[in-house]
Amino acid sequence: MSNDGTGRITSCRWEHGKVVDEGFPLEDVSELLGREDSLIWVDLCEPDHAGLRALSAELGLDPHAVEDAVSAGERPKATRHAKHTFLTVYATRLEPGGTSTGANGPEPLGPESRLRTARISAFVLPGGIITVRGTDEVDMQQVLDRWNDDPELLALGVGALVHGLLDTVVDGHFEAIQQLDDAIEDLEDLLFDESGRMHAVQVRTYRLRKELVELRRVVLPMRDVVNAVLRHRGELDQRHTELDGFYDDLYDHVLRAAEWTESLRDMVTTIFETNLSLQDARLNTVMKKLTGWAAIIAVPTAVTGWFGQNVPYPGFGRPWGVLFSAAVIAGVAVTLYGVFRRKGWI
Repeated sequence: MSNDGTGRITSCRWEHGKVVDEGFPLEDVSELLGREDSLIWVDLCEPDHAGLRALSAELGLDPHAVEDAVSAGERPKATRHAKHTFLTVYATRLEPGGTSTGANGPEPLGPESRLRTARISAFVLPGGIITVRGTDEVDMQQVLDRWNDDPELLALGVGALVHGLLDTVVDGHFEAIQQLDDAIEDLEDLLFDESGRMHAVQVRTYRLRKELVELRRVVLPMRDVVNAVLRHRGELDQRHTELDGFYDDLYDHVLRAAEWTESLRDMVTTIFETNLSLQDARLNTVMKKLTGWAAIIAVPTAVTGWFGQNVPYPGFGRPWGVLFSAAVIAGVAVTLYGVFRRKGWI
C-alpha cells in the first residue's frame, strides 16, 4: 500500500498462473511488464491527477485515457490506443431499502434510489492490467480471488485478467437485477392488495423505475465493451483460443443482463399503467356505492317531505297514516337496496 500521490496501491504479480510477488512499488512496474511469462496487476484507489500522469508518462499511457480515468460521468466503454486498451465499467450494488410503519403496515421511506454504482477504469497492457478507482466502494478482493482460483486460466495471459474483471462486474449486475426482479414481484402482490395501499405502490413504482433507468445506463453499454475487447484481444497478447469460450460465455451473460433489464423496465411500466387503471376502477366502484346509498337515503327524505305538507293526506291526523308512510319508506328503500346489491353497486 502507498499514498504518495497515486492513492492507495495494491499490486500482484504472477508467473505461469502462480503468485510470485505482492505489494511491489510503482517504480518496478515498467521493468516487470517487460519480463517474459510475467503478468502483473496494479490497482490505484483514489489517485490524484498529477500522480496518475507521472505513471502514464513512465508507461506510455495515452493522455486522453488518463483524463477519462479521473473524469466524472464517463460512460462504460473500451477504447484501443497505441500501446494499450482503456476500459471503463461500473460495478453495481443495491442497498436494502428502509421502511416505516404506517397505518397499513410497513411503507417505504421515500422514492430515493437504492442503486449504487462505482466506476472501475483499466489500462490493459500486453503484460498486465492497471485498474483505477475513484472510491473504495468496489471490493477488488473478489476480482483477485477469482483470478487466483483458476491458475490455469491465468496462465493464458492478460486476456484472463480482463475476463476475470469483467465477469465479476457482470455478476454484480446480475445480482442487482435479481434484487430488482424480486422487488417487482413484491410490488405486484401489493398492487392487488384489497387494503388499497396506493401511496406505497406509487412510491415503490417510481423508485423502481428510477433504479432501472440508472442500471440500464451501465448495463446496456457492456455489450459494446465486451465486443471491443474481443476485437482487440489479439492485439494485446498472443491469442489463446482457450479463452474464446470464456469470452463467448461472458458476452452471453452481458446480453442476458441487458434483455433482463429491458423486460423489467417493461414490467414496471405495466405495473404503473395497471395501478392507474385499478384506481379508476376503484373510483367507479366508490361512485356507484355512493350513488346507491344516496338513492336509498333520498326515499325517506322524499316521503317524509311529502307527508310533511300542510295539507290533508291519506291518514292525516290518524295513527295509521304514520304507519303507512313508514311502510312506504321501508318498502322502497329495501327494494332499491336489493336492486343495487344485485347489480354490484353496493
